[in-house]
Amino acid sequence: MNLAILETGKPPEPLIARFGRYPAMFEDLLGGPFESYDVEAGELPPDVHRHDAYLITGSPAGVYEPLSWIKQLITFLKAAKGQAKLVGICFGHQVMAQAFGGHVEKSQRGWGVGLHTYPIVQREPWMDAASCVAVPASHQDQVVQQPRGADVIVSSLFTPYAGLAWRDQKAISFQFHPEFDPAYAQALIAERYDRTPDPEGAIASLDAPNDNARVGEWIRRFLEA
Repeated sequence: MNLAILETGKPPEPLIARFGRYPAMFEDLLGGPFESYDVEAGELPPDVHRHDAYLITGSPAGVYEPLSWIKQLITFLKAAKGQAKLVGICFGHQVMAQAFGGHVEKSQRGWGVGLHTYPIVQREPWMDAASCVAVPASHQDQVVQQPRGADVIVSSLFTPYAGLAWRDQKAISFQFHPEFDPAYAQALIAERYDRTPDPEGAIASLDAPNDNARVGEWIRRFLEA
């Protein structure tokens, strides 16, 4: 799998020593190693054909912020669409939507944290027979306008555009975090305790069984098809 990780953010500094950075989390989920690029630091592949697929990670940044690296990433994604497979997670989901004609903003629903359950509303060939998935979430921003050429495949009342698949079958994205080990997701909430609604409830929710491995298998099937 010639996949590259486009790293668009890092965990809070106190958590990196315990849990590593996001590329390592995706290697654990998908079976790396993979080459990674620090997009925040201005790194991007020299050519969209350098890799067969790109996975865009989460980030504390908002896609609407006037940051040069976000503009460069959007330009890269527009060039890569249709040329390489794309997978977006959280910020990656949002920046793909923004790049391809959707719209993202800070949601009036507030923070989505803890273990969230998402019904499957459209089944793709790389998915299994599950009717819903429970996966950690950590976001304030949301896709609020469906991008052109994309179908909603996973949706909840809190996150209507939780999963998207572009009809050319070369791009998928999810708002949630299948790469988050429950212990990391709990530690992240603790770092943001004062900004999180019902942090104790969110932390406790992560003790329940999750579908991280299932979603990881979906992504592998999509990339290998």
